[in-house]
Amino acid sequence: MHDFLSAFIGGALLGIAAVGYLYVHGRIAGISGMIGQVLNPKTIFKTPALWFLAGLVITPFIYGLFVQPEVVLNASPLMMIIAGLLVGFGTRLGSGCTSGHGICGISRLSKRSMIATISFMFAGFVTVYAVRHVMGVI
Repeated sequence: MHDFLSAFIGGALLGIAAVGYLYVHGRIAGISGMIGQVLNPKTIFKTPALWFLAGLVITPFIYGLFVQPEVVLNASPLMMIIAGLLVGFGTRLGSGCTSGHGICGISRLSKRSMIATISFMFAGFVTVYAVRHVMGVI
């Protein structure tokens, strides 16, 4: 029950943040787009995306102060870097990320976002199956 409640609260907070960001700033809360805004020297301090992203980075540390983390990552730092680069490449290729397409796009009933979300979820399922069951890696 605890896992269900945590997932429910997390999902509700994501939804509230996405709707709030859209309502207040008139922009979709797509993380890859926000990172692009923050990496642009002309807009880094002029965008609310900087504060939104700072909250994404800081919140897990605050959560860890009050709740005993149960997740242990067994991946090497090199594997994490490679995975991050592949995700970044995928967001550019798919013209958006899971937050932009999966959370904001689907909630707006965007056909493009629905197709993108189905595509990257399917690719993720296939990748996990292949790595775990075909290749035998963890």
